[in-house]
Amino acid sequence: MVAVYNTLGNSSGKADLPDIFLTEYRPDLIQKAVVATQAGRRQTFGPTHYAGLLTSADYFGRRRDVYRMTINKGMSRLPREKTGGGGLGKVRRVPQSVGGRRAHPPKPEKIYSKKINSKEYSLALKSAIAATAKKELVEKRGHIIPEKKDIPLITDDSIQKTSKSKELLEILNKLGFQPELERTGKTKPRSGKSRIRGRTSKKKTGVLIIVCEDEGIRKSASNIPGVDVETVKSVNVCDLAPGTHAGRLVLWTKSAVEKIGETV
Repeated sequence: MVAVYNTLGNSSGKADLPDIFLTEYRPDLIQKAVVATQAGRRQTFGPTHYAGLLTSADYFGRRRDVYRMTINKGMSRLPREKTGGGGLGKVRRVPQSVGGRRAHPPKPEKIYSKKINSKEYSLALKSAIAATAKKELVEKRGHIIPEKKDIPLITDDSIQKTSKSKELLEILNKLGFQPELERTGKTKPRSGKSRIRGRTSKKKTGVLIIVCEDEGIRKSASNIPGVDVETVKSVNVCDLAPGTHAGRLVLWTKSAVEKIGETV
């Protein structure tokens, strides 16, 4: 039996946990599932097959059937662009020339996805869900568990109807998540080419709210740093174990806990 709290932070009853929270902790399968999921999201990239070759340049080092020749002129026998008046321009096409193709470009045909058996992924998901109820794993990830409360933390379904960030922030503070929100609110500057890539700061992962149905809470949580919202149907291993490390701090709704045992 686990205590159920209302939006004011007071205990409003108790709920039974499904057997899925008794699943054995399998960090090897969790890591394999997260890596396979992230690999499937990776988009192939690479230049076009004609990159650096869309030019009038041609090889004029031969002697026969060619008017423009580089022989006996002190010019390198490389493909050169055709200029007006029958002359020869700059070297093109080859990798060492200005505007030429790349020597060894990434191949767009390469497949980055990895396979995982469905039973392995299902067991990894169950193990990641069970890990959210282990206090030592949650604290090892750096989360701050609310004082005088046990995990998993369960609240009533009225939180699903929260449509404003201010209201959701007040509810989380009343439930004891204020130290965790202060921790995730701090950012660190990212080194390297962060400005070019549009990721100038590092953001910490905070509370994950799992609901049965989204009735506006996802929109209200979008403006709170570190807080994510997922439904029972959409939650995956990456949400429960960011960076392959299980034990994320999760706030469940009562209906989500009842349904998670039937869905997964």
